[in-house]
Amino acid sequence: MKGFVPLASQPLPARAGAAGHRAYEDLQALLTGSLLAALGIVLLGQAGLLAGGTVGLALLLNYATGLDLSLAMLVINTPFYALACLRMGREFTLKTLAAVALAALFVHLLPKGIAFAHLSPVLAAILGGLLAGMGMLVLFRHRASLGGVNVVVLYLHDKLGWSVGKVQMLLDGAILLGGGLLVGDLARTASSLLAVVVLNLVLAVNHRPGRYNGTNARGPG
Repeated sequence: MKGFVPLASQPLPARAGAAGHRAYEDLQALLTGSLLAALGIVLLGQAGLLAGGTVGLALLLNYATGLDLSLAMLVINTPFYALACLRMGREFTLKTLAAVALAALFVHLLPKGIAFAHLSPVLAAILGGLLAGMGMLVLFRHRASLGGVNVVVLYLHDKLGWSVGKVQMLLDGAILLGGGLLVGDLARTASSLLAVVVLNLVLAVNHRPGRYNGTNARGPG
């Protein structure tokens, strides 16, 4: 969940944002974005839902093997760091490593502080998708991601100008379809699809050319 953005009109304008953001601003963005995304992931996991991207793969690994979800997130993301370093640069890779580690930590800690006696799958899908999407958006705007599919999507956006939200939705849909076939639960798959749509709508609507370039550190971005 994935997960997960520079602007199309100027190749990877988040590079400009890297110059405009101060270190403490990047730090708060990593903490805030990772926490929001982690809370969304926890909601999806508590409801037994699937997701797209590496988050979806991590959830599937968690459901299938019982491996702790936070550890599953770290394991699934490992192969993508090489692409991030080669194609997106050292700064992006380091921030992504930090974001994934923080998100995994929060996914591990949050269930110790919150519990749900009842959680509607539909509500979990909507809230989980919104929170994860907003968390990813915060990370994207500070030249970071949650790794995995996010890295591929950002690379395609940088090189080809493809829409982040649309490409992410296509990849998430493919992963979700495979997960749905494996799980074999139609209602669960439908709620999971809702979460993927909500998450990617957040990205598609809010991460658009000219909407944000991060060049003004004092601006509202």
